[in-house]
Amino acid sequence: MVVDLPFDSVLFDVDGTLIDSNAAHATAWTRAFREHGRRVHVTQVRPLIGMGGDKLLPAIANIEEESPEGRAIARRKKELFNELLPQLRPTPGARALLEYLDEQGTDLVIATSADDQDMKALLARAGLDGLVDKRASKDDASDSKPDPDIVCAALAKARSGPESTVMVGDTPYDIEAAARAGVASIALRCGGHWSDHDLRGALYIFDHPQDLLDRWQNAALATREHRGHG
Repeated sequence: MVVDLPFDSVLFDVDGTLIDSNAAHATAWTRAFREHGRRVHVTQVRPLIGMGGDKLLPAIANIEEESPEGRAIARRKKELFNELLPQLRPTPGARALLEYLDEQGTDLVIATSADDQDMKALLARAGLDGLVDKRASKDDASDSKPDPDIVCAALAKARSGPESTVMVGDTPYDIEAAARAGVASIALRCGGHWSDHDLRGALYIFDHPQDLLDRWQNAALATREHRGHG
């Protein structure tokens, strides 16, 4: 499969896309619920990772994020996740992909359901904190993915419109949010849990950032060779 790069801007999810953190999020949420007397199993939580707490809390326990209980669970979840953060690693090729796109002059924007504080910590842990200056997080939006608010906030910071922008993510929520904002998407399997059928709304599906980078580099090489023979 030859994959062209007809995009001026690329929006990147963070969790599961640039850092292998989805399982840690599921574990932290599950423990936080249990500590607050909610009988929750990690298998209930894992399919919802990729949403923000505004979606996950009502879906799991019918709790509003801004309620006293919701705020307490979310605060404890953050504490538990921060304990797991030092164990996390970037996904394969995450830094190489961002560096390559930057070298090509591609506009890069973060679009994550994490809040600003968590986003900074995740990017730092993945060794990516100095690579992308433009960022949109939960703090820039009313509703998290799969609502389009975060993608729209990222688009507002991008230099191109939706027709020449692509979203790279790892969950169906990334794909749906992008589609609702009028943006095409590329899905990565490295977030885990989701089947290719679940990710079918994406233009392409790749294993991880390195896989996507390899395809884009090969496409660029093929284009140069074609022009050289033209």
